[in-house]
Amino acid sequence: MKTFFELLKREFRLFWNNNVLRILFIGAPIMYGVLLGYVYCKGKVTDLPIIVVDQDQSKLSKRAVEMMDDNEVLKIAVLKFDENDLSRLMIEKDAASVVIIPAGFEKQVLTKKYPEVTTIVNTANVLTANYASTAIQVVLGTLKAGVQLETLRKQGVPENLLLSQYEPFKTTFIKKNNRSTNYMYFLWPGILATVLQQVLMLGLALSFASEFENGTFKELVGKAPSTFKLLLVKIIPYLLMSFGVWLLYWFFTWWFDIPFYHNLGILTLAAGLFVVAVCFIGVLVSIVIPNQLKATEVLMVIATPSFILSGFTWPLSQMPGWIQGIASVIPLTHFLPIFRILIIENGPVDLIYPYINKLLILTVVGFVLAFVALYVKKRKVLKVAKA
Repeated sequence: MKTFFELLKREFRLFWNNNVLRILFIGAPIMYGVLLGYVYCKGKVTDLPIIVVDQDQSKLSKRAVEMMDDNEVLKIAVLKFDENDLSRLMIEKDAASVVIIPAGFEKQVLTKKYPEVTTIVNTANVLTANYASTAIQVVLGTLKAGVQLETLRKQGVPENLLLSQYEPFKTTFIKKNNRSTNYMYFLWPGILATVLQQVLMLGLALSFASEFENGTFKELVGKAPSTFKLLLVKIIPYLLMSFGVWLLYWFFTWWFDIPFYHNLGILTLAAGLFVVAVCFIGVLVSIVIPNQLKATEVLMVIATPSFILSGFTWPLSQMPGWIQGIASVIPLTHFLPIFRILIIENGPVDLIYPYINKLLILTVVGFVLAFVALYVKKRKVLKVAKA
């Protein structure tokens, strides 16, 4: 029994003496607890951008607009008076819904002609779509009840008969993009992109770290003295393998009968840029942390929460500013909106340019840092070799 307790003490001592393991085991739960706590601290979505098309511009339609803007879940991003360019505007403003109040709305309500208020719900994100449509239903339902009671009272209808009388206008909800609100269409692409990012980071964590650990870096430098060539040698295999994974994902869309076929060429180019950005981050960590296990552990910590922080499910606008800052340096955060715009929303290519620019910045910064770090390592090895 004494030996058993001595072995237990030994294990605790080994754990405590391993700096990386100690930080990960104790620090990761604290970090993720704080991080995810702040991501979801609001507990509900508020200020979701919507577009309102007020074709009537009457006293009643303005009351409807004011009621929507007063609702804590909704925020009117654009107030229009016509239906021009609505599809593009929905993507630009990341609008959860579009509410269209028809011309002659107030007049038709007063003359009991039963006008129709149409709501187009953007179901590309099922979560925000549900929040927005529920809030709009509440607003329009409240307006409807108020108009109904007010009109009937003016007509002298007894109070006990008010609620059994006519409905002043009808509301129609139209689902746009993911009409069936299929959770597979919603979550599946984002999770697969996250998996690709994670396996790339973990694979590249071993790229230079394994050379340092095995003592083969000097031999590698002798065969390829150019720093740029060294980076290419490590990254190109992963680029080629990633293209194979991309083809596999395309096969899955056919196998599972998922209707993702718009803008595939442009998306493939954007995916290539995404992969390059991820590769340079992975290589950078592999150079800076010349230990396979430690580099892998660090990249796992970085990659694990990336899907949650990307804003693909829970909107980035609902997160604190400092978390949005962290999310902005993760390539996945900028690739997933590109996917959503091109494939799910079938939007024009120019709307993805801001995200492409951010991926380009991450790629350039990652390349420069990796190049400098590798150049310094290479100089040290050559200096030792000459000595």
